[in-house]
Amino acid sequence: MRLVNLKIYNFRGIKEANLFFSNDTVLVGDNNSGKSTILEAIDLVLGPERLKRKPIIDEHDFYAGQYLSAENSPIDINIEATITDLNLEQQIHFRNHLEWWASNTNMIIDSPPAEQTDQEGVLSALRIGFHGYYDVEEDDFLGETFFLSPKIEDGTVERFGARDKRICGFLYLRTMRTGSRALSLEHGSLLDIILQIKELRPQMWEDILRQLYNISVASDPELGISDTLLSVQNAVRELVPIECADAPQIRVSQMTREHLRQILTVFLGTGSLKEDGSEYAAPFHHQGTGTINTLVLALLSIIAELKQNVIFAMEEPEIALPPHTQKRVINSIISKSAQAIFTSHSPYVLEEFDPSQIMVICRQNGNLTGIAATYPPTVKQKTYRDEIKRRFCEALLARRVIIVEGRTEYDAIPASANRLSELKPDTYKSLEGIGIAVINAETDTQVSPLGGYFKRLGKVVYAMFDKQTEESLTQIQGSVDIALEAQEKGFENLIINGSDSVALKRYALAVVSCGDWPSHLADIQPCEETSDNGIKDALRRFFKSYKGEGIAANFLEQCDESEMPDYIKNSLIQIVNHACSKAETPSEKTEDYSREEDVASIGETDV
Repeated sequence: MRLVNLKIYNFRGIKEANLFFSNDTVLVGDNNSGKSTILEAIDLVLGPERLKRKPIIDEHDFYAGQYLSAENSPIDINIEATITDLNLEQQIHFRNHLEWWASNTNMIIDSPPAEQTDQEGVLSALRIGFHGYYDVEEDDFLGETFFLSPKIEDGTVERFGARDKRICGFLYLRTMRTGSRALSLEHGSLLDIILQIKELRPQMWEDILRQLYNISVASDPELGISDTLLSVQNAVRELVPIECADAPQIRVSQMTREHLRQILTVFLGTGSLKEDGSEYAAPFHHQGTGTINTLVLALLSIIAELKQNVIFAMEEPEIALPPHTQKRVINSIISKSAQAIFTSHSPYVLEEFDPSQIMVICRQNGNLTGIAATYPPTVKQKTYRDEIKRRFCEALLARRVIIVEGRTEYDAIPASANRLSELKPDTYKSLEGIGIAVINAETDTQVSPLGGYFKRLGKVVYAMFDKQTEESLTQIQGSVDIALEAQEKGFENLIINGSDSVALKRYALAVVSCGDWPSHLADIQPCEETSDNGIKDALRRFFKSYKGEGIAANFLEQCDESEMPDYIKNSLIQIVNHACSKAETPSEKTEDYSREEDVASIGETDV
């Protein structure tokens, strides 16, 4: 079973969205861009426990909080999910509601001729809808799920009920909200789901309630409570018949099955020993966050093996897990589920997906889009190595990117920004501080293609590059938000010619005094008597000899603001001003969580 299409209208921060999913998908984007809302929308349609909650929806689930128009007409929430790859049991159960999905056009085929359904890429499909609305007469918010096919002439729809949903098989795990009840017996907990799949109904409730009923609490006369209760009884008997309020006691007798479901939980050893040498056990949700998450994912594996045709939707599986465990978890879930849909802020999670399976979420004015990342234009599939993969994934998680021409700039620009932000924090910011990932284009001819690639993914794109021809400059300017052209050819020349001579000499002599001046440049080794031009020539050869090894960055890190090239300072100021202005039209902030952006860099790529 696989979700291939999801349409959302007027739900939370999404006014409209039409998303297409690959077999397995990871959603990435800014905080509050709509990733969790997408999973919540799927849950409203497919989640077997979702419609049991009261209320199903409320005022804040409607886009911009509007459920009535200015004319008091209803504004409804509508969600539509299209599912394919149904197994035989599902096809038999839903046989009266099946349609045909053309995967080459991503469309439902309306009333096709019989031979059209046999074409390659045409699959049987099930379309399910959710309708949420405000009922004026009841003064309440209601919601229901239903089959979208066939259409009934009188306008009614056939209900898509809890049993139908269980046959479909969908499980949604919210960030840090599932672990606290995973090993309890509450309805919808992971342990409860496992028992349901195994069709186990433990008949223990009456026995437990009977035992609890017979426990009398605080009956010891020395405690004084029983005497007090007796006084209460005598006072009551002066007002009501003798058979009323008889023999008051404190008992654990008010519980129902639902109470028990909420309080019964699994205890686990903590590793701490009591005085008698036995291990102390505590409720599982008192374990460490990483242990809880690992337990949750172990339970998921059991569910996947039992269910076999289940869709998992999971928020941020990386929380509190080390990188190697993140990878193992992702691969385990994918291997055991029909489809896995994740949200993530971890490059280690993204590494486990092909770029075509990474959906970059962007939202402006309520209109949400999801774009498959695909391979960047400078990287071929066979050269998508681990280092490139990780840094590319890190860039996908950033809100903004800055494209530079080569490895020297890749090291030097962030180093300059860090140094300047330390010297003048009111004027400059580190690139990490404003959510910018650095992209190494390796050559100026790749600046424009990479700019267009990241712009298509909804990123704000800056570019710093050497002096260009008029044609090349026009191409770059058309593919990025801010194009920052230097008036020199070669970044080393820019540093040598643009930096203060005092800083250049100080750095050159420091390299010599530390014994780091290379032997193959011994004939031009600087000394106190070396002229300014001699220092420049020596450092120019030194920088070029160690191009790509961070030497230029080392030099800039020891400069004061007045000693750095104007091009670097002015470019960074322009980037900071743009990033901190309202020019970017940031996504609406409507979801219920926030945290610092994950920002990192992407390094060298292979052409």
